[in-house]
Amino acid sequence: MHRLFLIFIFNIIIFKNLLAVNILPIPQSIDFDRKKALLGKELFFDVKLSIDETISCATCHNLKEGGDDGLQFSVGVKGAVGELNAPTVLNSVFNFRQFWDGRAKNLKEQALGPIENPIEMAHNINDLVYKLKNSDYYSKFFSVYKDGITKDNIADALAEFEKTLITPNSRFDKYLLGDENSITEYEKEGFELFKNKGCITCHHGINIGGNHYNIFGAIVDVKSINFGRYNITKNENDKFYFKVPTLRNIELTSPYFHDGREYSLKDAVKTMALVQLGRPMQEEEIDKITAFLKTLTGKLKIIE
Repeated sequence: MHRLFLIFIFNIIIFKNLLAVNILPIPQSIDFDRKKALLGKELFFDVKLSIDETISCATCHNLKEGGDDGLQFSVGVKGAVGELNAPTVLNSVFNFRQFWDGRAKNLKEQALGPIENPIEMAHNINDLVYKLKNSDYYSKFFSVYKDGITKDNIADALAEFEKTLITPNSRFDKYLLGDENSITEYEKEGFELFKNKGCITCHHGINIGGNHYNIFGAIVDVKSINFGRYNITKNENDKFYFKVPTLRNIELTSPYFHDGREYSLKDAVKTMALVQLGRPMQEEEIDKITAFLKTLTGKLKIIE
């Protein structure tokens, strides 16, 4: 009875939200400081940021493969394995918070997290600053920042590079901009289902997600062992709440969800229909939505 009531309320919310939500195309460019971004790019690919110089930011965020690592859980220094699926870094500038639990307010706050995390890069930031200061290669910091290599400047440069990692020109963005032929009729039917079934209630805006938190398992208990937002706030009402992930480039970012439980995009859609919407769908409906989601793959151009 309780779940039927939730489904009823959720359907009302869907109807109301359909009148207000929208999906926006990614802009062709974004304002950024080129010198800082190029410096951040070098840091992003540099294994010096990890304590044993074995992994870089690009290890878990492969820019040629969707901006993540294709693993259920990322592997850090000395084979340490995390407990959350690495989210894509692509278009992360459009997220309202960073990390699944939203503990970082922006890219600059996020940048230092993996460096200091004991199961990721495991580096002491002060030791890293000292290491880079003793590297002739990074003397170029002084041409960008007056005070040279500092904790704050490392984070700032990384964030400036990550800001540039946007993927405009997806087929669906072209459709939003007026090109009716950029997606097929089948994919258009998938988009209509995406809206009418309620997916757009959580996945909207420029990043088609990434702009609020929601509970994972609104209708059906998903047996998550991670408490999500609760880990930060310690508020019981925040248990199992996670930042809604972007659907941009979703066909490239398997496995899916915070715990990487689904490797198939079709299975991920099926899971969402059941546990979030309480509306199991027919196979053809799942196939059409999946086809629509594949139109969200954009084009990344890395600055040179």
